[in-house]
Amino acid sequence: MGMKIAIGCDHGALALKETVKKVVSELGLEADDLGTFTEESVDYPDIAEKVCEKIASGDAVRGVVLCGTGIGISMAANKIRGIRCALCGDVYSARMARAHNDANVLALGGRVLGPGLAAEIVRAFFTQDFEGGRHARRVGKIMALENNNI
Repeated sequence: MGMKIAIGCDHGALALKETVKKVVSELGLEADDLGTFTEESVDYPDIAEKVCEKIASGDAVRGVVLCGTGIGISMAANKIRGIRCALCGDVYSARMARAHNDANVLALGGRVLGPGLAAEIVRAFFTQDFEGGRHARRVGKIMALENNNI
Protein backbone atom coordinates (compact mmCIF):
# COMPACT_ATOMS: atom_id res chain seq x y z
CA MET A 1 0.00 0.00 0.00
CA GLY A 2 0.96 3.68 -0.12
CA MET A 3 1.83 6.13 2.60
CA LYS A 4 0.89 5.30 6.19
CA ILE A 5 -1.60 7.70 7.79
CA ALA A 6 -2.03 7.63 11.58
CA ILE A 7 -5.64 8.18 12.65
CA GLY A 8 -7.07 8.61 16.11
CA CYS A 9 -10.20 9.93 17.80
CA ASP A 10 -11.81 10.29 21.17
CA HIS A 11 -15.34 9.08 21.98
CA GLY A 12 -16.86 12.20 20.38
CA ALA A 13 -15.80 11.27 16.87
CA LEU A 14 -15.96 7.50 16.67
CA ALA A 15 -18.37 7.41 13.71
CA LEU A 16 -16.53 10.09 11.73
CA LYS A 17 -13.26 8.21 12.16
CA GLU A 18 -14.74 5.35 10.13
CA THR A 19 -15.55 7.77 7.29
CA VAL A 20 -11.99 9.09 7.40
CA LYS A 21 -10.51 5.57 7.29
CA LYS A 22 -12.67 4.69 4.29
CA VAL A 23 -11.60 7.78 2.32
CA VAL A 24 -7.93 7.31 3.23
CA SER A 25 -8.11 3.74 1.94
CA GLU A 26 -9.92 4.84 -1.24
CA LEU A 27 -7.01 7.21 -1.90
CA GLY A 28 -4.59 4.26 -1.80
CA LEU A 29 -3.14 5.25 1.57
CA GLU A 30 -2.71 2.95 4.55
CA ALA A 31 -4.89 3.87 7.54
CA ASP A 32 -3.26 3.09 10.91
CA ASP A 33 -6.17 3.28 13.39
CA LEU A 34 -4.84 4.11 16.86
CA GLY A 35 -8.24 4.24 18.57
CA THR A 36 -10.35 4.82 20.41
CA PHE A 37 -12.57 1.89 19.53
CA THR A 38 -15.52 2.26 21.94
CA GLU A 39 -17.80 5.04 23.14
CA GLU A 40 -16.20 4.94 26.59
CA SER A 41 -14.89 8.38 27.53
CA VAL A 42 -11.17 8.94 26.82
CA ASP A 43 -8.95 12.02 27.01
CA TYR A 44 -8.22 13.55 23.60
CA PRO A 45 -4.66 14.70 24.52
CA ASP A 46 -3.71 11.02 24.89
CA ILE A 47 -5.03 10.27 21.40
CA ALA A 48 -3.25 13.29 19.90
CA GLU A 49 -0.01 12.10 21.47
CA LYS A 50 -0.37 8.57 20.05
CA VAL A 51 -1.04 9.83 16.52
CA CYS A 52 1.62 12.54 16.53
CA GLU A 53 4.31 10.24 17.96
CA LYS A 54 3.84 8.06 14.86
CA ILE A 55 4.49 11.06 12.63
CA ALA A 56 7.40 12.41 14.71
CA SER A 57 9.07 8.99 14.63
CA GLY A 58 8.56 8.57 10.88
CA ASP A 59 6.21 5.58 11.29
CA ALA A 60 3.51 7.63 9.52
CA VAL A 61 3.79 10.50 7.05
CA ARG A 62 0.63 12.34 8.08
CA GLY A 63 -2.23 12.03 10.50
CA VAL A 64 -5.86 12.75 11.21
CA VAL A 65 -7.08 13.50 14.73
CA LEU A 66 -10.72 13.83 15.71
CA CYS A 67 -12.67 14.88 18.77
CA GLY A 68 -16.12 16.41 19.26
CA THR A 69 -15.19 19.80 17.77
CA GLY A 70 -11.62 19.13 16.66
CA ILE A 71 -10.47 22.08 18.77
CA GLY A 72 -9.05 20.36 21.82
CA ILE A 73 -7.30 17.60 19.91
CA SER A 74 -5.75 20.10 17.48
CA MET A 75 -4.43 22.16 20.39
CA ALA A 76 -2.90 19.05 21.93
CA ALA A 77 -1.40 17.91 18.62
CA ASN A 78 0.27 21.27 18.05
CA LYS A 79 2.11 20.97 21.37
CA ILE A 80 4.11 18.05 19.94
CA ARG A 81 7.42 18.92 18.30
CA GLY A 82 7.32 18.75 14.51
CA ILE A 83 3.55 18.79 14.22
CA ARG A 84 1.61 21.29 12.13
CA CYS A 85 -2.02 20.40 12.80
CA ALA A 86 -4.82 22.23 10.99
CA LEU A 87 -8.42 22.14 12.17
CA CYS A 88 -10.49 22.27 8.99
CA GLY A 89 -14.23 22.59 8.56
CA ASP A 90 -14.24 23.30 4.83
CA VAL A 91 -12.51 22.06 1.68
CA TYR A 92 -10.68 25.31 0.87
CA SER A 93 -9.04 25.44 4.31
CA ALA A 94 -7.93 21.82 3.98
CA ARG A 95 -6.36 22.55 0.59
CA MET A 96 -4.58 25.67 1.88
CA ALA A 97 -3.42 23.90 5.03
CA ARG A 98 -1.37 21.65 2.76
CA ALA A 99 -0.51 24.09 -0.06
CA HIS A 100 0.62 27.02 2.09
CA ASN A 101 1.23 25.61 5.59
CA ASP A 102 2.51 22.10 4.84
CA ALA A 103 0.20 20.77 7.58
CA ASN A 104 1.03 17.19 8.48
CA VAL A 105 -2.02 16.54 10.66
CA LEU A 106 -5.68 17.25 9.89
CA ALA A 107 -8.10 17.80 12.78
CA LEU A 108 -11.84 17.26 12.36
CA GLY A 109 -14.86 17.63 14.64
CA GLY A 110 -17.07 14.58 14.90
CA ARG A 111 -19.99 16.59 16.30
CA VAL A 112 -19.78 19.44 13.80
CA LEU A 113 -19.11 17.78 10.43
CA GLY A 114 -21.29 15.41 8.48
CA PRO A 115 -19.68 12.46 6.69
CA GLY A 116 -20.05 13.91 3.18
CA LEU A 117 -18.26 17.17 3.92
CA ALA A 118 -15.67 15.40 6.07
CA ALA A 119 -14.89 13.03 3.19
CA GLU A 120 -14.33 15.98 0.83
CA ILE A 121 -12.07 17.69 3.39
CA VAL A 122 -9.99 14.51 3.78
CA ARG A 123 -9.70 14.13 0.00
CA ALA A 124 -8.55 17.74 -0.37
CA PHE A 125 -6.01 17.40 2.44
CA PHE A 126 -4.44 14.21 1.09
CA THR A 127 -4.38 15.15 -2.59
CA GLN A 128 -2.95 18.67 -2.25
CA ASP A 129 0.83 19.09 -2.36
CA PHE A 130 2.81 21.74 -0.49
CA GLU A 131 3.66 24.59 -2.87
CA GLY A 132 6.97 25.51 -1.22
CA GLY A 133 8.49 28.77 -2.45
CA ARG A 134 7.64 31.74 -0.24
CA HIS A 135 5.52 29.41 1.88
CA ALA A 136 8.55 27.32 2.84
CA ARG A 137 10.13 30.35 4.52
CA ARG A 138 6.96 30.94 6.53
CA VAL A 139 6.63 27.30 7.55
CA GLY A 140 10.28 27.45 8.64
CA LYS A 141 9.42 30.39 10.87
CA ILE A 142 6.47 28.50 12.35
CA MET A 143 8.71 25.57 13.18
CA ALA A 144 11.40 27.86 14.64
CA LEU A 145 8.87 28.98 17.24
CA GLU A 146 9.21 25.57 18.89
CA ASN A 147 12.78 26.42 19.81
CA ASN A 148 12.03 29.87 21.23
CA ASN A 149 11.35 30.22 24.92
CA ILE A 150 8.54 32.72 24.76
